[in-house]
Amino acid sequence: MLPGIGLFGTGSVVRVIVPFLREKGFKIEAVWGRTLNEAEEIARDLDIPFHTSRIDDVLLRKDVDLIFIMCSPSLHAQIAVKALGIGKHVVCDKPAGLSQSEALKMVRAAQYYPSLISIVNHSLRFLPAFVRMKNALDDGYLGGPVTVIDIRVQMGSLLRNGYDWLCDDTMGGGILALVGSHVIDLIFHLLNQKVSRVHAVVRTFTQTTKHINGIRRVTSPDFCCFQMELTGDTLVTATLSNHLQGQLTQEVLVCGVNGHLVVRGGDLHGCRNGQEEVLYRDMENFPELYPGVLDSIPRPYVKGLKKMIGALREAFMPVEDKRGWIKEPVSQAATFEDGLYIQAVIDALRQSNKRREWIKVTILTEEPDPNPLLSAAVRATAISI
Repeated sequence: MLPGIGLFGTGSVVRVIVPFLREKGFKIEAVWGRTLNEAEEIARDLDIPFHTSRIDDVLLRKDVDLIFIMCSPSLHAQIAVKALGIGKHVVCDKPAGLSQSEALKMVRAAQYYPSLISIVNHSLRFLPAFVRMKNALDDGYLGGPVTVIDIRVQMGSLLRNGYDWLCDDTMGGGILALVGSHVIDLIFHLLNQKVSRVHAVVRTFTQTTKHINGIRRVTSPDFCCFQMELTGDTLVTATLSNHLQGQLTQEVLVCGVNGHLVVRGGDLHGCRNGQEEVLYRDMENFPELYPGVLDSIPRPYVKGLKKMIGALREAFMPVEDKRGWIKEPVSQAATFEDGLYIQAVIDALRQSNKRREWIKVTILTEEPDPNPLLSAAVRATAISI
């Protein structure tokens, strides 16, 4: 039987995923909002039986066994760790917290409860074009190692009408955290190579809008351009921008010595031995199936999200082996460990932009001491005793 779902968040992504979840047979039992009015509104619009502005009211419900965390990144770690600790499965939106320290807490909670599903919403992994691109790479389509990857994403503003966390870089807003995290994860997923060092330019050109002005200013970046050197000597260049009026354009070009693969939107094209071919064409017509969903989230991410929810359903369909009936992990999904790695790369990109130099990527392995001077004094006392 599929688990009951508790949703955290009232934004566009919640309105997008609810019909997908119900289509796959999941039942939405409860929704949390930052304020009671926000929770009441979305519960009414989406016909969800219970709403609240208290986190524990959702987590402690007996009919909720799967948590979707789709709220401000400042709450991701807090909710995820608590949910896992009381035996709930967790799907967390990107990024995994605001820092490596928060992401590390999520990793440790997931490791402590390995029987529970704990994944990050990096939906591009499930987009059919990228599934086929990965298969082609694994099958040696390029005839050799990948040399260069070039990624270009042009899209409209991520800001809403009012001031909220999306406007603040330190709260997880901006194209680097919200789109760059997808790019970093996708590269790792496709090649199984991690980033060794980075160089970045990150800018906030739009600091005020019609609805956001006066004392408050937008600090979340709306443009970034970066280079990444991978452990396998592949070079990645990426340009991400919020300055396009209209629908998203996205291109991911993977080059090798003997050919290339490129995903444009949801289509996959290939070229080897001088012969170009269409390897996959996206024919699914989302506007007819789900009116309005593409107004808030670009088509590739919506389709990938729908496919991820399908894989999630399969994870709760038990299979039998010598240990008895067990649940399989979500195929190809990003783990909390992946979320920690992505946060490490984003930290390095921000540091590179600030220092204007190449920065090595360092993944946190233990939480930083909140009071190093006090700890040093305690250690000194222990030694003297």
